[in-house]
Amino acid sequence: MFDGHDHAGRADVVVEGDRIVAVGPDLPHRGRVVDLDGGLLSPGFVDAHVHAVQGGLERVRCDLAPVPEDAHAYLEAVAAYAHARPDVPWILGGGWSMAVFPGGTPTAAELDHAVPDRPAFLPNRDHHGAWVNTAALERAGIDRHTPDPPDGRIERDAQGDPTGTLHEGAMRLVTPLLPRTLDEDYDAALAEGQRYLLSLGVTGWQDAIVGAYAGMDDPGPIYARAAHRGALTAYVVGALWWERDRGLEQLAELRRRREELTQGRFRATSVKVMQDGIAENGTAAMLEPYLDRCGHPTSNRGHSFLDAAVLARAVAALDADGFQVHVHAIGDRGVREALDAFEALPPRSAGADLRHHLAHLQVVHPDDVPRFARTGVAANLQTLWACHEPEMDELTVPYLGERRSRRQYPFGDLHRADARLAAGSDWPVSTPDPLLAIHTAVNRTTYGAQGRAGTDPFLPEQALDLVTAFAAYTSGSAWINHRDDAGVVRPGAVADLVVLDRDPFAGPVEDIGATRVVSTWVDGVLVAGRA
Repeated sequence: MFDGHDHAGRADVVVEGDRIVAVGPDLPHRGRVVDLDGGLLSPGFVDAHVHAVQGGLERVRCDLAPVPEDAHAYLEAVAAYAHARPDVPWILGGGWSMAVFPGGTPTAAELDHAVPDRPAFLPNRDHHGAWVNTAALERAGIDRHTPDPPDGRIERDAQGDPTGTLHEGAMRLVTPLLPRTLDEDYDAALAEGQRYLLSLGVTGWQDAIVGAYAGMDDPGPIYARAAHRGALTAYVVGALWWERDRGLEQLAELRRRREELTQGRFRATSVKVMQDGIAENGTAAMLEPYLDRCGHPTSNRGHSFLDAAVLARAVAALDADGFQVHVHAIGDRGVREALDAFEALPPRSAGADLRHHLAHLQVVHPDDVPRFARTGVAANLQTLWACHEPEMDELTVPYLGERRSRRQYPFGDLHRADARLAAGSDWPVSTPDPLLAIHTAVNRTTYGAQGRAGTDPFLPEQALDLVTAFAAYTSGSAWINHRDDAGVVRPGAVADLVVLDRDPFAGPVEDIGATRVVSTWVDGVLVAGRA
């Protein structure tokens, strides 16, 4: 029994086995009693868009995410990591912030000071670009004569020589050369990723890329091994990677992988399509061109990685095959192309309930906001990004312009238009702490930023109320994963629960981010923290 408060007020919650059997005031105590001590009992959080193996691997490599956002600090951290590992043939890791470097593009010359003796490959925190040193460029044969790939760009100087940043598909010029990560290292990475997520109250998630990408091997077999031996504590859906340089011929392979990988607490029932890039490096697909540094339109409207007609055919084929489709869509053209593809689907057959969703939704044209409810496509929100920060203010707003910038992260509009909301972190792009994400969803600032210069709420009219934000990160994301009996506290629901150290509904919204997880429970079993 949990003795304390759920989000509706004073109540006791009785759990038997893996289920909640009773909720109400003054229920008879039986068995073990967990006193919430003034805290809150919440449904377990479900992250609808995360990369747990990649996040875990970065935590055990050269992890720049916790390093202060400063070029000198990054270089010191890389140098220290390399010095401590003289026998490692490549320096791998990542997590740096684009805003630290002019134009978001660090140079090989800088990295050479930290790692002069062997190649280094360090993706940035959003994993849409990588920082490499001269040794890596030379090893890959990248020089002024190397053409940009169709889905990426090599950052160059005025003479055309590569400077050390590889955007999007250009990373694949290097990734085939990276040393193979051993199975035991991947297993350890998943174990660390899961441990970290459980400590933050995340009891389930959707892994948004189950396939080889950006130097990572396919995590599908890693999940399958963990599920087979009972090491997967959380309930996980894998979004199989749609290879954008291939066509419908990959459907047979996806069907086979769905059957082979799905077991235990892991289900490979979704497919991830990355439709565009990101706004910070000008690869998000926009309806109108990006602006230059002087505010003038350029010729760049970003990348649609799949032609709109090709995307529509892929979505139709996946839908017909019973796959859920999970689309990365950042720019307003990327969002529109994805919605067009879903709107063109034939009426669903009886019993079909695939729960397609679009993730990120940074820029959404106002005409497209009502289409989410109309098509039944869920909005998968990464709310932590909806705030003033250097990448937003220095790399995004100037290149979008004032009018388009006011369309960013329209979570309030989507909610008012009756879109179904789910939420996730995109970790290791950003922290997987759901409470910090919920704080930003409600306040449109990062936790602790209120009152500091230049940290006014970002488009506060697009804020969500606390109940809606909590629901998106619990029942909304559980729905995405087809777990309708999770993400709620009610009789008959699974006992995937989180005990918080305070009730964020009882205090000022400015303090939501101060809330911490005391314990995490999956199927009624304590899996993190203390009872």
